[in-house]
Amino acid sequence: MHKKDCSKSLCQCFIVPNYILENLAQNEVEAARISLAKSRQVRRRRIMREYDINGVVALTDAGSERKGESARHVYDCKGGTKLRQNEARKEGDRSSGDSVVNHAYDYSGVVRDYFKDVLHRNSIDNQGLDLILNVHYGNKFTNAYWDGDEMVFGDGDGVIFSNFANSLDVIGHELTHGVTQFTSGLEYEGQSGALNEHLSDVFGVTIKQFHLKQSAQEADWLIGADIMGPTLKGQALRSMKAPGTAFDNKLMGKDMQPDHMKNFYRGEQDNHGVHINSGIPNKAFYLVSMEIGTDKAALIWFNAMQNLFATANFNQFVQIVIKAAQKLVDSGEVTDTAIKTIEDAFKAVGLPE
Repeated sequence: MHKKDCSKSLCQCFIVPNYILENLAQNEVEAARISLAKSRQVRRRRIMREYDINGVVALTDAGSERKGESARHVYDCKGGTKLRQNEARKEGDRSSGDSVVNHAYDYSGVVRDYFKDVLHRNSIDNQGLDLILNVHYGNKFTNAYWDGDEMVFGDGDGVIFSNFANSLDVIGHELTHGVTQFTSGLEYEGQSGALNEHLSDVFGVTIKQFHLKQSAQEADWLIGADIMGPTLKGQALRSMKAPGTAFDNKLMGKDMQPDHMKNFYRGEQDNHGVHINSGIPNKAFYLVSMEIGTDKAALIWFNAMQNLFATANFNQFVQIVIKAAQKLVDSGEVTDTAIKTIEDAFKAVGLPE
């Protein structure tokens, strides 16, 4: 029996893309070099875990064994790399003396409650999946990721990046990778991978705006601004309002995100541009939100998310979003002007091609 290639469907989803870490490593940032090596180890472990004894991929899905109570469990890795060791706080516990533990607990609760109360989704898998969060992972690990089962947060190096659990949009972004995994399972490569990253950015900023009671006009539309250390204060990982402007410095390099299909990245880096090209649909979502409000835009995108499929590309995504909007117009949940707003927003970024 042939082994199935799981590399495309495997979402080992890191908030800081490798090309940024590579720039940092080339500028002699030791923590970035260590984090790159650790990220490769994590990916290899995950790929090996996806194969059963017969060499057949057993991809994570919303199976009956995954039902839970949407309970939060925060574990302290204490600078090590073993997960689910030393439970520091579980659902219903009092606050910990560790602020990082508390941030992971509180912010994951904000994300869970948003999906439940606003979008009527029962946790990540819609079956009450418990949320497992591992903090203080590794020594100055400069990343956070969703690995298909749980969240992992590094402390950063305190210079370039601060602790990754201290950012609501980072936690919202990474947990949304789980939602995507249990809905469409968008392959993590090329345009489908960019849509995967796009959806995580969408709900990362949407949940942050909802929590802070901000309007689309009041929000900064930045991803990862809260994890930037003192050296790069004021910059971010991505800007949905103005892709390509989130950072520009000697250490990280220049933000590579395009905001239009004419500048679509066609190289091999970043799984053929999953973080890079997500800037294009990100800009479209920002434009729609500015017209009809982030909450309504997110509702449309969430409904579209339910109808995506693993290999969906940008053109197909546009049509799926429009169909989702039409259904919500028909049910009276959004106004009929939403359709033209969406068409104009996608046209502004060169979609459909």
